[in-house]
Amino acid sequence: MEECGRSAVCPRAVTGAIGWRGRTAAVPRGRHPGVSDREGPDGPPHPHPGIDFESVFQALPTPVLLLDRDLVMLEANRAYQKISGRSRAELLGRLVFDVFPDNPADPQATGTQALRASLERVLATGERDTMAVQKYDVEAPGRPGVFEERYWSPINIPVVGGDGRVVLIIHRVQEVTALVRARLAFSATPGVPLSREDAMAADLLTRSQELQEVNQQLREAHARAHDIAITLQRAMLPSAPSVHRAYAAVRYRPAASFLHVCGDWYDLIDLDENRLAITVGDVVGHGLEAASIMGQLRSALSAAIHATQQPDAALQTLARSARTMPGALATTAVQTLVDRAAHTITYSRAGHPPPLLAHPDGHVAVLDAVGDPPLGASDEAIPRSQATVRYTPGSVLVLYTDGLIERRDEDIDTGLGRLATSLRDHHARDPEDLADALLADLSPTDPPGPDDDIALVVVRL
Repeated sequence: MEECGRSAVCPRAVTGAIGWRGRTAAVPRGRHPGVSDREGPDGPPHPHPGIDFESVFQALPTPVLLLDRDLVMLEANRAYQKISGRSRAELLGRLVFDVFPDNPADPQATGTQALRASLERVLATGERDTMAVQKYDVEAPGRPGVFEERYWSPINIPVVGGDGRVVLIIHRVQEVTALVRARLAFSATPGVPLSREDAMAADLLTRSQELQEVNQQLREAHARAHDIAITLQRAMLPSAPSVHRAYAAVRYRPAASFLHVCGDWYDLIDLDENRLAITVGDVVGHGLEAASIMGQLRSALSAAIHATQQPDAALQTLARSARTMPGALATTAVQTLVDRAAHTITYSRAGHPPPLLAHPDGHVAVLDAVGDPPLGASDEAIPRSQATVRYTPGSVLVLYTDGLIERRDEDIDTGLGRLATSLRDHHARDPEDLADALLADLSPTDPPGPDDDIALVVVRL
């Protein structure tokens, strides 16, 4: 079966139905999100058009439920219908918690709370979420108000669209009521032995619950470290200074995932009344370590540009310093020097995406005439290069990190072209509005958010 993002089922949204390439399962119009069909590197995305994917989905032995971003049920296979005691007509188009509420007779019920939290994590992170065994009672079919005690082992899996955004959730579940009852019975009557199979299953169930508790503790610890790292990062990044005859806007947006956060930095330094140094860089690491390295590199480059007064020499000095800092190698950076009296921009790049210069007429130039390897990736005895371009007053200079233009399964030049188009369209705006417009056009604003940190500097020259 073709994969769609990280999932194992890939429905295609069509007007008023979930399309299964030849057969459709009706759902209420307007209740489904759009899932893009993109060509893969080996050709069309559907090499077997004769496969009836609806039949495959329905024949899956594991109970599977398909939800949209609003947690409305779009499809359920036969195994799910059987285990839940609900028909497709009773499920599709309805909010999952309306059909499966908590047992009102159980004041300790946490089924809906736990499931909602898991589904929201999937939407927020774009990662699958395996839940611990849940007690989630289900109303008996045909017996309103009568709830049956049930235990479940669920996993929630995202279906990611072409823009990297979660558009559907696959809720896969196994009922483990019999195993839980066997374990409880064994605990209550230790003199009564379980069968070998039941004993092994009960032990696996216990280990699974213990692992889920540890996973939750790790998730909470990572979340705390994530918050600390972002706070540290923001504390070390400057606000846009009031520079003479230039107006700047800066933005920093952390990655949605803890694994990619806190490596980006920017800096704006007024060297004298006519010259402004602007820097953007990206550390390879993540978390608190990356934030610490970022702070050291930012300070080192600030000192280097003050001392050398030239972008290439400043990056050369920084590269030598990076070799003495664990975790600093392969950092990328771009250093620019704006001379407002001469109307020139001198720049040097160390493995970093090129700055963009928007002229007052809207023409956008990519400043990529020179480019050298990342810090520590080359022989630092070889001088680094720099180039100088002229600008017209009123132009806009944009520096950024790769998180702004990179997309999963997309060439980076495509993202660079998208940024150039957005800059051309919005170049006349003031820097604050322009920065917001660029972020809106290029970075995901809905969960799961950007895959990588984004740093952005916009300067009206």
